[in-house]
Amino acid sequence: MTSKTSTWRLSALLGAVVASTALTACAPLLLGGAIVGSSMVVTDRRSSGAQVDDQAIELKATKRINETIGDRGNISTTSYNRIVLLTGAVTNEADKAAVERVVSAIEGVRSVVNEVAIGPTASFGNRSNDTLLTSKVKASMVDAKDVQASAFKVVTERGIVYLMGRVTEREATRAGDIARGVGGVQKVVKVFEIVTEAELNDLQPKPGAAPKT
Repeated sequence: MTSKTSTWRLSALLGAVVASTALTACAPLLLGGAIVGSSMVVTDRRSSGAQVDDQAIELKATKRINETIGDRGNISTTSYNRIVLLTGAVTNEADKAAVERVVSAIEGVRSVVNEVAIGPTASFGNRSNDTLLTSKVKASMVDAKDVQASAFKVVTERGIVYLMGRVTEREATRAGDIARGVGGVQKVVKVFEIVTEAELNDLQPKPGAAPKT
């Protein structure tokens, strides 16, 4: 079989799968690494609606920030359950305030945590180290086994680790301890939405249950 023939058959197969999915009344939706609407278990503690909103908020925030400050800074936006974390750096306090203002005005945003620094943008070395630290913190949570690693969003900026998620006080404390134990972490900032143990039980996916919207 030639490579050209194999490619044609693969394309035809993919087309058939897409067509089959489109004809299904409850087509699965891929969100946050889990398939919503299928038999797979949804591990994200946000509703499917909140996950979609978070993606839209991040896109809108990036666009508005670029329009507001141009190249006078470098800012990252992370939205979790409609709570937006701003990290990075700008050249002055006025730009920092302006960025928070335009992001707060986005429809659906519940609150903004402005952690933007005043000063030069992070170097390539800084960013590479931050990426490595994020990976190490996530791996440490998985290894710990007494926290649900998938419940946490980890963001690192200049060695400072920001933890986001819908968690209990117990989980928040444990996650903070784990992150602080990773070599190279300068500081841990918790940006959690705290829930009770009873609320956590309600958030856990039930076998066969439809995802929350």
